[in-house]
Amino acid sequence: MPPARQTTLPRPTGAPLSGANLVERVLYRDGLMLVIDKPAGIAVHAGPGGGPNLEAMFDALRFGWSKPPALAHRLDRDTSGCLVLGRHPKALRKLGALFAAGNVEKTYWAIVQGAPPDDDGTVDQALRKVTRRDGGWRMVVDPDGQAALTHYRVRGRSGDLAWLELRPRTGRTHQIRVHCAVLGCPIVGDPLYGPPAAPGRSLPPLHLHARALVIPLKEGKPPITAEAPPPAHMLEALEACGYTPRPA
Repeated sequence: MPPARQTTLPRPTGAPLSGANLVERVLYRDGLMLVIDKPAGIAVHAGPGGGPNLEAMFDALRFGWSKPPALAHRLDRDTSGCLVLGRHPKALRKLGALFAAGNVEKTYWAIVQGAPPDDDGTVDQALRKVTRRDGGWRMVVDPDGQAALTHYRVRGRSGDLAWLELRPRTGRTHQIRVHCAVLGCPIVGDPLYGPPAAPGRSLPPLHLHARALVIPLKEGKPPITAEAPPPAHMLEALEACGYTPRPA
């Protein structure tokens, strides 16, 4: 197979997020699509409750086109990393079909509390969305739910923490978060599927990062790849587990 195509663009500077510096978070760009490094803590779209969101800033990512790009898939508010945008309707249809068919290879990194029973394996547990009494919702394991499959590998350990590389083969809501909890090692900072904060303390940010994507966008052409650097809030735990940052 020919080498995959990858574009390296400037890394984010750490300035407060705005349309202008969202451009600094572009990892890949061509005439069909963009891949941006989504920061943790902001929704990708407004949703019924409104509030700050990335879509409101997409006008800064037109790069000469008459209309801004649009979301080709979703990431949770508290998940960072690779997010794909389509630049026009035809591209969005193509990208949507690739994601729906499971043809986009997705790699996530997570820091978890504890460790899975084996250094690598697969979680095959169907999921169903349920409404909580407080009006919120969560995903639960249910044999009659939607199929959900996640491959995992332990990349490092430090005390009671482990660094996992996860490759979901399906795209269910909160899939990785639930599957890590099923393994007995919830993701650090997960308010839904992990333990509550100790009395008088708050949970850290969610330690889940969409590390990389491989997208076979054009038949007969090398796949497009993009890789997002880990967010600042995960670096200390990652380095303790053996991660070595690349030189800037």
